[in-house]
Amino acid sequence: MKREEPFAATSSSRRDFLKRTTGAVGSAALLGTLSSRAYANENNLIQVALIGCGGRGTGAAANALSTRGQGPVKLVALADVFDHRVEGSLKRLQDQFPEQVDVPADRMFVGFDAYKRAVDAVGDGGVVLLGTPPAFRPPHLEYAVEMGRHVFMEKSFAVDAPGVRRVLAAGEKAAEKNLKIAGGLMSRHSLALQAAVKQIHEGKIGTVVTAWAYRMHGPVGFRPRQEGMSELAHQVSNYSNFTWLNGSFLLDWLIHNLDVCCWVKDAWPVSCQGQGGRQVRNQPDQLFDHYAAEYTFPDGTRLLAQGRHMNGCWGFFGSKIHGTSGSAVLGEGIKDPRLYKDYRMTDQVWQNEGPSSNPYQEEHDRLFEAIRKNLPHNETKRCAYAALVGILGRMAIESGKEVTWEQAMNSDLVLAPGVDGMNWDTEPPVKPDEQGNYPIAMPGFTTAL
Repeated sequence: MKREEPFAATSSSRRDFLKRTTGAVGSAALLGTLSSRAYANENNLIQVALIGCGGRGTGAAANALSTRGQGPVKLVALADVFDHRVEGSLKRLQDQFPEQVDVPADRMFVGFDAYKRAVDAVGDGGVVLLGTPPAFRPPHLEYAVEMGRHVFMEKSFAVDAPGVRRVLAAGEKAAEKNLKIAGGLMSRHSLALQAAVKQIHEGKIGTVVTAWAYRMHGPVGFRPRQEGMSELAHQVSNYSNFTWLNGSFLLDWLIHNLDVCCWVKDAWPVSCQGQGGRQVRNQPDQLFDHYAAEYTFPDGTRLLAQGRHMNGCWGFFGSKIHGTSGSAVLGEGIKDPRLYKDYRMTDQVWQNEGPSSNPYQEEHDRLFEAIRKNLPHNETKRCAYAALVGILGRMAIESGKEVTWEQAMNSDLVLAPGVDGMNWDTEPPVKPDEQGNYPIAMPGFTTAL
């Protein structure tokens, strides 16, 4: 098998790793062996594969392995496009869960097609954790469902409307197969936030008239290109900085509070207009450094989303809700949600006195419980719609146009053409100019749909 390599020059240790991880798994016979020994067995063991071994993916694997109270769980395969991430994730998880990690060298997969071998390795009844950059979520989800695996997929779930439609279709197929699908909108699984939203839905602050989603903090980081690194490897390693990989800051960083506001409103927006730009950022990437999106709900009320990542500016991370007889502060970034009887948010009328939880752990507990007890559990549609809210906002902001939900959902604009068959010889969808600068959206000129 030809090795896909992101660096022009490699060390002997890297070559040795590649021999261990790619040469042996080329035969169908070995893949069959891996699958057969990774099936869920009569001891109620659930075996897990992690695809995407960065910090969030490794964290998801730790959460999956921490569901031990329900029954035994074991990590049996790792996959990533970068070998150092596979090795780093393995070490962290072995240190934390020495009895639950069984990932020998022949189940450490590297490359753009590594996800298929990891999915194959867990076999029927296994769980696949998808933690790669969002551009790869649709094909990875499709393959996992096709092969009959339960799935946890981290946000965001797609970067464009065609990707959203693929995710929705995969979710429908999963339902037909009785597969369980969980999505990484962990705020929905916060017990304190669930209690707060229940209060709002029961009329504690009256009818919701405005919702505000914020993510305001310092600059998003950027890793300079390493010597010998290919252009594609550089972009993938900086996926938060390139729109084709993460769908924009508004989508990938604000998705939780966009979703929380839609949950509070119990509706999805019908249109959006907005603005944004790149005022102080000078890193060679595609990021706007400020975003503002005004969404309209079916009843005419508004959701206003603001995102900014600049130094020396006002910061806030959370959501604020105004009702006809009160207000609330809640969402991602707000540990203790609170309700008030006025708009000034000075006279508190409710705070959570019930149980609290770690929502990251809770979402995995619910998934594994559903698998073991064969309970309904398919969060695909809600997750796909939350992603479309962010995509709709990005379309409106980058184009400077008002865009409807229907227009966004039916858009054929693909940000990452050819992502399904990508390898290290693939040209990335965007390239730098002679000065090293990448194309940046221009409102009034950029096409939204």
